[in-house]
Formats: sequence, C-alpha cells, structure tokens
Amino acid sequence: MDFSKVTTFLESLKNAGIPGTDLAIFVKGKEVYRHRTGVVDLESKKPVTADTLFPIYSMTKIITCVSALQLYEQGLFVLGDPLHEYMPEFMNMEVRHVRDNGDVQVLPVVNPIRVVDLFTMSSGVTYNATPNMEALGKKKKGNYTLKEAAEALAKDPLYFEPGTHWHYGVSHDVLGRFIEVLSGKKLSEYFEQNIFSPLGMTDTSFKLMKKNEQRIVSCYSYDEKTKKHTKVDQPLRFDPDFKYESGGGGLISTVDDYAKFTNSLCATLLDRSGSHSLLSKATLELMRTNHLDDVRMNDYIWPHHSGYGYGLGVRTMVDKAAGGSSSSIGEFGWSGMAGTYVLIDPAVDLTYVYAQQLIPSKEEYVAPRLRNVIYSCI
Repeated sequence: MDFSKVTTFLESLKNAGIPGTDLAIFVKGKEVYRHRTGVVDLESKKPVTADTLFPIYSMTKIITCVSALQLYEQGLFVLGDPLHEYMPEFMNMEVRHVRDNGDVQVLPVVNPIRVVDLFTMSSGVTYNATPNMEALGKKKKGNYTLKEAAEALAKDPLYFEPGTHWHYGVSHDVLGRFIEVLSGKKLSEYFEQNIFSPLGMTDTSFKLMKKNEQRIVSCYSYDEKTKKHTKVDQPLRFDPDFKYESGGGGLISTVDDYAKFTNSLCATLLDRSGSHSLLSKATLELMRTNHLDDVRMNDYIWPHHSGYGYGLGVRTMVDKAAGGSSSSIGEFGWSGMAGTYVLIDPAVDLTYVYAQQLIPSKEEYVAPRLRNVIYSCI
C-alpha cells in the first residue's frame, strides 16, 4: 500500500490554518501508516509527537455509549425503558411548543424520555442554554458535578417531544450520569475500570495531570482573511479540581491510546482473537445500525455527513452515493470539536484515528477528503 497521497494531503492542511496533525491508519489491526505534521503550540514551535495529548471533545461520546451498552448487556436496562425509572428527576417533564407567531407555550410531554433517546440524540435536551443550567453555572462558577447538571437539566422544558426529532446536544452527558446511577461509580472510575485499564489506555482521562501539561496541544481559531491564529482558552476541565466529567465531550487522549479502543471494536466485529472485547459482536452491530426514522433523518442534515445515518451514538454509512464516499456501508465513528476524527470499517478491516486542534475544525473540508484519499490507497 502506497500512502504518499495521504502524506501530501496532510501536509497541505498547513495552508488551511491547521497547526498540527497526527494520523494513524490500521489494516487488520496492524498500523500501516503514521504521519504527523506541524506543532503542539505555535508559540513554542514544539512539534507534534506520538505522545502529544489532544482534547478529543465529542469523540468521548463513543466511549460513553460503549460503556452504557456494557450495562445493557448486563440486563440493567433495555433501550425502551423510560429514563425516569432510573433518574426520577426526569419524571413529569415539560416541552416547549413554539407557535407560528413565535410565542412559546410550555406543556407536559406526551411521552417520557426513553434511554434510547439519549443514545440517539432524540431526548429533547439540546446544546441550547436553559435557565436552570445557566443558574447552576453561575452558582458553581462553571464547576459542578454530573449529578447537579442532570438535576438542573430536568427542571427545564425540553425543546421537542422525546423521540420525535434528532438534535445534537447534551444527551450523552445525561447518559454519563445514567452510567453513574446504574454502576454506583463516578464516570471516570467506570471508564478506568471497564474501558481504559482492560485496553491499556494510560493516556486517556478527564483531567490533565501536572506532569503532562507540556504534552497537551494548544487549540486555535483561524482567520481566513488575515491568516492569523488566535489561541482558544482551554476548558476548566484541565484544572485538576474540575468536577464535571462530560460524557459528551470531556476526555483528552493520544492517537495511540484512542486507537486501542477503536481497534478493539473492529476486532470484535470481525471475530479476531487477541484483543479484549468491550462488547459482544451482536451489540456492536446494534450500535452501528441506523436508528433514525425519516423525520429524524431529515433533521440529521450536516452536509459533511451526507450518506450517513445515526446509530447508538455513532454516524453510520447507509448510502455511499449520497455521501460521495469510498467507504463501506456500515462504516462508523464520530469526531470532536477541534477536528479529531475516527473511522471504523469492518468490511475492509480498516480503522484510522486523526487528531488536530483547530476550532472551528473545518471538519466539513478535512474529513470527507481525508477519508476518500485513504480509501484510494488501500
């Protein structure tokens, strides 16, 4: 396999304002390509290396969903269960109804939030600011627990009836709290005991240890007109005293560490021995099955996700023609706000993990091009 086209593409991303990148490609569980470009920090000019730590933001979501599905496999819940049976604060929810004139009427929900609605971003809980969450943030100066966040969210009206629409939001943060309730452990403890330790993921965590401060990338925004970068402040979670363990976006990791996770999933789907299985093959197949109906598929219209449906916390390829994609039906994964991206394709036994540190990430430009360049090389 000749990956020279991949190298050329990665090197070209400097011209798009992306300070640094790291890409690892695996075929049949073996690394077949690795290339890094640029720097960890534009001021220090320190180059990206194999041990560089990246905020992976929403790539945390796949780990959260796999963790919740481990509890599903233990019979602790079924997907159709009402959430309030486990988290009573979500009983008797209300929902916003916007009239044609713009007025908002708040009424009781017709149906409760189901656990599956958290997985599929169909709960009615969005990334929109809500009064009780804003009040909690002010009271706690942005430093609160998952339990406190869930209780505050439950007091605010939903943005739509549960199960009726797809809308990206904090559903997976609530799912993280659901894991805490069912397991009796903090989310970080559950991850460590059931995901990180079994896979040997020693560089993935919610908090940045003091000794690793020099390894973490600086994130930047980029002005296309001036060609200037501006450093983006890192979230409070990098403070060792920060409490909020976001199941939707809180982890930091390296490309090598995250690849241990994704390669484990691919190995299970292909019945390949020698790798620790986090879930059964049957549950992973359920995870990468499209769970959206026609209405919610119409909601899920991100241009760079054309051709994809949405499973239990992952995009999943359902229409290669619509996506203009060289990848296979059933290829799945997710991405992060600063441009991290993972793809798992059991049909050709391929996984890759890509990392960068730009906000906004230019994912709509980078991800489909990188995907198709890689597939042209295998």
